[in-house]
Amino acid sequence: MTLDIRSEKGTPLDRQAFTWRELAPEPFSKLDDDAFTRVRVILMNGIEAEAVRFSHACARKNRELQAPLARVRRIEHMQQTFVNWLNPADQSPLETTIGFEQTAIEVTAAVAQQEPDPYLAQVYRFGMLEDFDHLYRFSALMDRVFGQDSNNILQSYTDVRPGRPTLVEHRAPEDDLREPYARAKAEAITKLNALTIVAAEHQVHDYYLNIGPQFADPVARMLYAEIAAIEEQHVTQYECLMDPDETWLEKWLLHECTEVYTYWSCMQQEPNPRLKKVWERFVDYELGQLQFVMDLMRKIEKRDPETLLPESLPEPVAFASQRDFVRETLSKEVDLRTNGKKIVPLDQESQLSVVYRTHVNSDGSPSELITTDYQYTPGTEIDRLTTPAIH
Repeated sequence: MTLDIRSEKGTPLDRQAFTWRELAPEPFSKLDDDAFTRVRVILMNGIEAEAVRFSHACARKNRELQAPLARVRRIEHMQQTFVNWLNPADQSPLETTIGFEQTAIEVTAAVAQQEPDPYLAQVYRFGMLEDFDHLYRFSALMDRVFGQDSNNILQSYTDVRPGRPTLVEHRAPEDDLREPYARAKAEAITKLNALTIVAAEHQVHDYYLNIGPQFADPVARMLYAEIAAIEEQHVTQYECLMDPDETWLEKWLLHECTEVYTYWSCMQQEPNPRLKKVWERFVDYELGQLQFVMDLMRKIEKRDPETLLPESLPEPVAFASQRDFVRETLSKEVDLRTNGKKIVPLDQESQLSVVYRTHVNSDGSPSELITTDYQYTPGTEIDRLTTPAIH
C-alpha cells in the first residue's frame, strides 16, 4: 500500500479532539500481544515526545509560529498521552526498560539496512551495537535482582549477549559529534531515518533518568546512571545527522512527515485489530497536521513544500527480528571506536575519549559489576521455579 502524502488531506485540525476516557485506553497485554506491538507503542511515544519537544523549542525562537505551534502541540500531547497509556500497569519499569532496548536494537537495525547514505548507515550500526550491550546488562540486572528472564518480554526475537561493552562506550563530547546530511541532496528516507532514531533515543535517555532513582538496589541505580549517560551521547550523535541549515518550518514539516511515516509503518504491520485502528486514526491526524504545516510554509516562506516531501512514502520501518543482521554487524564492527566525527578502528581511537573514560570508570563500572558471573540462559526463571534445590 502506498500513500501520497502530498495530496492526502487527512483529518482537519478542528476535528482532531479527545475525551479523557479516550486518553485512558485499554492497554496491550505484556504477555499475550506480540513483542513488536510493545516496540511500536514505545517508538510512537518517543516520536510524539520529540514532536512536542521540538515544538516548544521552535516556539521560543519564532514569534509568528507560536500560535500555530501551540494548536498542533496540544494535539500531539494528547496523542502521546493516548499512546503512552497503552502500556499495561502490570509491566514493571525494568520490563519496560527491556522493551526500550529491544526497540532501540530492532528499529535501528532496520533503519541501518534501508539507509542509502553509507556514512549514516555506519553511524546507526555503531549505535546499535551499544544498545545491544545495554540489553545484555539490563537482562543481567533483571536476573540478579528479580530472578526473572528478559525473554518473557523479548519473546525470542532479540538475542541477549554482549555487544560493544558499555565500559568502553564512554567518550569525550567531541567524539560524539557526527557529519550531517546535506539538506539539498539527501534522500527523503535519510531525513526520516534521522528524526526517527533521535526521537527513540531521546525518549530512552529521559526514561532512564526518571526511573533510575526509584530502584533501591545500589548497583541498579548506578547502572541506570551509567547507561543514561550513553543515551545522552546517542542523542548528541544522532541529532548531529540533521542539517542545521534547515529552516524551522522545514524541520517542522519533516517532523510531521516522520510522524505520518512511522504511524503508517505501524498500521501496516499491527496484528492487534484494536491497536491497528489507533494507528489508522493517527495517520489521518498526522496527515491533517502535515497539510496545516504545508500551508504555513507557502504563506510564510513562500516555498513549495511539495519539493521537500517524497511523492510516496518509502518502504515501512520493518518491525521484525533483525537477528542475522545484528550478529553479522557484531562480528565485524564491535571493536570500532570514534575519533572526532569519524568511526575508526580500535587503534585510532581519540585520546580525549581514553582520558575521559579512564576517569569516569576509575571507581569501577556498574555495567561490568552487574554481569559478573552472569551468562544468559533462556528459560532459567521457569527452571528455578520447578527444579528442587540440591543440597
